[in-house]
Amino acid sequence: MTTSSTGGATPDPLPSPDVPTGRGPLRGLTARGRHEAHRVASPLELFFDLCFVVAVSQAGGQLVHAVAEGHPGEGVLNYAMIFFAVWWAWMNFSWFASAYDNDDTLYRVVTLVQIAGVLVLAAGVSHAFQDHDFLVVVLGYLIMRLAMTAQWLRAALSTGGAERTMALRYAGGVLVCQVGWLGLLVLPEGARGWVYLVMVVLEMSVPPFAERAHPTSWHPHHISERYGLFTIIVLGESIAAATVAVKSGIDEHDALGELLPIAAGGLLIVFAAWWIYFVVPIHGHLRSNRQAFRWGCGHYLIFASAAAIGAGLEVAVEQAVGKAHLSTPAASAAVTVPTALYLLTVWALHSRYYKVGVAQQLVLPTTALLVLACTFLGERAVLAAGVVAAVAVAVGTGLTARGVGRGRGAYRR
Repeated sequence: MTTSSTGGATPDPLPSPDVPTGRGPLRGLTARGRHEAHRVASPLELFFDLCFVVAVSQAGGQLVHAVAEGHPGEGVLNYAMIFFAVWWAWMNFSWFASAYDNDDTLYRVVTLVQIAGVLVLAAGVSHAFQDHDFLVVVLGYLIMRLAMTAQWLRAALSTGGAERTMALRYAGGVLVCQVGWLGLLVLPEGARGWVYLVMVVLEMSVPPFAERAHPTSWHPHHISERYGLFTIIVLGESIAAATVAVKSGIDEHDALGELLPIAAGGLLIVFAAWWIYFVVPIHGHLRSNRQAFRWGCGHYLIFASAAAIGAGLEVAVEQAVGKAHLSTPAASAAVTVPTALYLLTVWALHSRYYKVGVAQQLVLPTTALLVLACTFLGERAVLAAGVVAAVAVAVGTGLTARGVGRGRGAYRR
């Protein structure tokens, strides 16, 4: 990630063209302007996101199997480990691209190598969950991170001074971390959890260390769009997974009556999740590297919980048709817990900065508690959680409109 732990705003780099085209197939990987006009996600970035969600889908599918078979603890741990690898590689690329994307031939090729790496990782997800074999997962992660190192080395060759030092620190830090990840392959299985925690801390320490002297020129509008687009893709994957599960349940078990409440509740939850995330213009909050670092890293919980909602809906469907070895409250919790986590994290990261008054601030935290309470409503738990989420959207919209109306009245007076 291209942010630092310092609190000041990122200074503008030397002027550079707004549109990095028309200068040959190979060119210097120099910083782009932070206030560059009309900066939007590129087709390559959109392709990057779509390929990365393949790994998210694989992790979610294996989480469904683990929970349905009565191994939720082990399933959640494996899911958290694999999702971190996918999310961290995606986030590092996104912030690097926001500052240095020159769209030349070599940049595109190296980015495609990163895409190949996440597809390799996705191919190894089932072995990691079922056989505790992380060889392919680690190999895919190494491919992505080595490609990222190559991008930072290109940036170092294209600049000088403090910026070059920053780029070299990034390259060196990423390389050192990859040695640590190899410990997952050689250490005993019981030690993997501790190795994982240590490596997460080390990986997340690289950006503050690298940008201590020179922050990168990430673009607030571009970054907020990139995160928003990935949120949409993850939520879409949740809908797709739940739809397939409902269809299979109806086709194989003729369980339309049992599955309709789950389908309706799941749809309301996902619709509400989309609404709540995009109701505020978050780019206005990203004014400093410290804010951006917290906001960007916090999205691990947003992305992971959004994807887990889809997995939970699949678990609820399997339990409803008798294919899952767990109780109704446990199956309901597979939906309500990630939904509540999503609501709380979205509120904590940016919604609360745009809420005025106690009533507006309490909408999402209260909704999260009510969603958790729905866990114990039996077969109608998912539907009830969806209704609660939809009501929260309506209440929040009403309170916002009421506040705007009062503001206009005060202005007229």
